Amino acid sequence: MPISISMIVVSSQLVVAVADRVPTFDIARSCKLDVAAAAGLSVDQSDKSCVKDERRARQQLTSQWSKFSVSSKAECVPQESIGGTPSYVSLLTCLQLGQWAR
Repeated sequence: MPISISMIVVSSQLVVAVADRVPTFDIARSCKLDVAAAAGLSVDQSDKSCVKDERRARQQLTSQWSKFSVSSKAECVPQESIGGTPSYVSLLTCLQLGQWAR
């Protein structure tokens, strides 16, 4: 099935939209799920600590967002939607790894 020009244009717009600004995640929900998943493990990170780390990572992402490549953003941002518990810490790590790999 041939790809039409309009499909290419539309899909390229989606990539740009993803990369324009830091995405918004529900960190309270993600932290609750992460803390619940870690229950019983030796890692003891409270919900408050998780939220604090996520806020700090979002601030860092906001200040450095323009320094990350569009291709890294287009790769890393969708990865955070997989699994249902997006994380600014994880997103920042992914973007930094992409930066260091160059």
